[in-house]
Amino acid sequence: MDVLAEGAVIPAHPLALGADRKLDERRQRALTRYYLASGAGGLAVAVHTTQFEIREPGIGLLAPVLELAAETVRNEAGHPVVTVAGACGHTAQAVSEAELAASLGYDAVLLSPAVPGADEKGLLDRARAVGEVLPVIGFYIQEAVGGRYLSPSFWSSFADLPNTAAIKIAPFDRYRTADVVRAVAAADRSDEVALYTGNDDDIIGDLLTPYETKGTRRWFAGGLLGQWAVWTGSAVTLLDQVRRARAGDHDAMVGCLARRPELTDANSAVFDVRGGFRGCIAGVHEVLRRQGLLEGIWCLDPKEVLSPGQAEEITRVATAYPWLTDDDFVAEHVDDWLS
Repeated sequence: MDVLAEGAVIPAHPLALGADRKLDERRQRALTRYYLASGAGGLAVAVHTTQFEIREPGIGLLAPVLELAAETVRNEAGHPVVTVAGACGHTAQAVSEAELAASLGYDAVLLSPAVPGADEKGLLDRARAVGEVLPVIGFYIQEAVGGRYLSPSFWSSFADLPNTAAIKIAPFDRYRTADVVRAVAAADRSDEVALYTGNDDDIIGDLLTPYETKGTRRWFAGGLLGQWAVWTGSAVTLLDQVRRARAGDHDAMVGCLARRPELTDANSAVFDVRGGFRGCIAGVHEVLRRQGLLEGIWCLDPKEVLSPGQAEEITRVATAYPWLTDDDFVAEHVDDWLS
């Protein structure tokens, strides 16, 4: 778990399907190999980008997908990698999914906050129960895509749970982002809880911003992001540049600031901001398809497709920002990853 505390690029792992919408194990493994070869410090599996439908009884892909990623990391990772499993639902379901992840060797659980009918106390009780199985990563998700408001007192209490390891902050709202940072700083376990950005609308801004609280400077340690499921090699290079900028490298800081709006622009294309995020998973798949890692952009839900004009937007940003892509790196290794 030292990797999590120190900060890492953690891609949210997509789901590789064939035209029949069945799991393509070869390409699923190739994606994991790509993230490992890119230098990612972690993987988040069975999260939104992996498609929540993998849990449905008629699909039944939760265990196979978790197992495939864990096995590939265990056998092929050449550097420390923190493995994170998504967990959903009310307490019984979330604990069951955490137990499955623990049996497969996962390091932590990312808890979805989408629990119908649960109040803040219920969410804390659920996190406490899951924390008895594996360390927990909290998740604050923006309301525009199904999230909910959670108070600063909730986040302070969440940080003080004995097995909270990190919190992914993704409200896409500067005010609420600051709320969580201050709340964690006020917690007794503040120094034991890492902060991760999920604010795809300002990834670099989050990573470069120091928060001075209680006489202590806090940074976002890294990112757990669907955006980093694509062009991951460049994301690893970017985080290294951010670290140099934080340490006082003026040229690195200027470079990061120049790339800040460019990465936001790129995310708007990949995540289909113009289309209300409807094509976000398909957008991730489209980038990976163009690189040869995926055969197509199929999702479990046939309605999840690219929005009109989204493919052209992805082409535009990839062309406009050459630093963003890692196409040459993928082209050099994709055949090995698929072998």
